[in-house]
Amino acid sequence: MCDTMNFWIDGAYDELLETLKLVNLLVINDGEARELSGEYNLVSAARRIMKMGPEIVIIKKGEHGALLFTPEFIFSAPAYPLEKVFDPTGAGDTFAGGMMGWLAKTDDLSDMNLKLAVIYGSTMASLAVEKFSLDGIRDSIRVLLRAGSMNSRVFLILRMLQFETIHES
Repeated sequence: MCDTMNFWIDGAYDELLETLKLVNLLVINDGEARELSGEYNLVSAARRIMKMGPEIVIIKKGEHGALLFTPEFIFSAPAYPLEKVFDPTGAGDTFAGGMMGWLAKTDDLSDMNLKLAVIYGSTMASLAVEKFSLDGIRDSIRVLLRAGSMNSRVFLILRMLQFETIHES
């Protein structure tokens, strides 16, 4: 997995391209995806980045969630809905850490588990933005792990993704 930033895109582009040839999963934000690919449309940007090497591309969109791209499918995950965001610093890194933590724990790169990993990443990022600096993560993890409410956030996001099938008449 690789999580890049515009510093590398701007300052070491050729080296980054060589690195991407060795990467199977890239996490990148929407601005970086556009800059790296030269494409404004995020679907086109992800497809172009996949041609650079990564089989899986996850584009973070901040409060609007994340997009997961594989050769077989595209998955759009919402961000965890919050009424108040205190400090968004580190949310993207927390997203990547939560996602990778889930993948490491499960050792499963199936389509469904990749989708769940994005949901766990989104859930972790929601903790990071509720307080200043690391306080949101540190304080929330103690409470959430004790109370089991980490899963309640995950389940809320999963419920947001469910709907009944509409039948044509």
